[in-house]
Formats: sequence, structure tokens, C-alpha cells
Amino acid sequence: MKTIHLVDDSATMLMSMEMLLKRAGYDVIKSENAEVALTMLQTATPKLIITDLNMPGMNGIELIKEIKKNSKFRFTPILMLTTESQQTKREEAKRAGATGWLVKPVEPDQLIAVVKQLVP
Repeated sequence: MKTIHLVDDSATMLMSMEMLLKRAGYDVIKSENAEVALTMLQTATPKLIITDLNMPGMNGIELIKEIKKNSKFRFTPILMLTTESQQTKREEAKRAGATGWLVKPVEPDQLIAVVKQLVP
């Protein structure tokens, strides 16, 4: 099964995203912050990581930088899903290794279309 790792400090967001992705046929791993995500990634190898930007502690861009330090995740796509839409933040995320950027709230069909492109 194709596994997607969700990282978001909002329990509601994690739950709704998990339901949506599972309905689309994906297996889902959830982390409530970047630190938990990094711990889980020591043993898990998802096909896609979707992270929020604004989280307590380490933010999404810092998380992407940490993930990309591990060669195991060199080619793993990472989507930033956030309420932020500033171009400077998008460019910073791209430099860190983000594959794409979606602004919340995202339409379910749009999210699934992007996920299917990244995890065919």
C-alpha cells in the first residue's frame, strides 16, 4: 500500500486529511509535530510527506531540511499544506526541498489530484 505521512499540529486537520486519503486508497501515518515526525521517519518510509508550515517547536520548513539530510528521503516528495501564501515562504520551502505548496483550505478533489500526481 502507498503510505502518506501527515504532519500537522491540528488534530482536526489530521483527522479530516486521514479520512480523505484513506477513502482515496492510501495508508496514512500521522504526527502532531515535526519532532514526532522525525522519530517516526527513523522506521517508516512513506511515499509522500504532507506537512503544515506553522507548528510549535520546529516549523515545516525546518522539518523538510531535516528530512532531506537523510539520503533515504532524497527523492520522497514533500507537500507543504498551510494557510500561508507568501511567495517568500514558498521559495524558502522549495529551497529546503519541498515539492509543492497548497494553501488551506484545499478542495478535497484538488488535494487528491496533486497526491495522485506525486504518488501514481
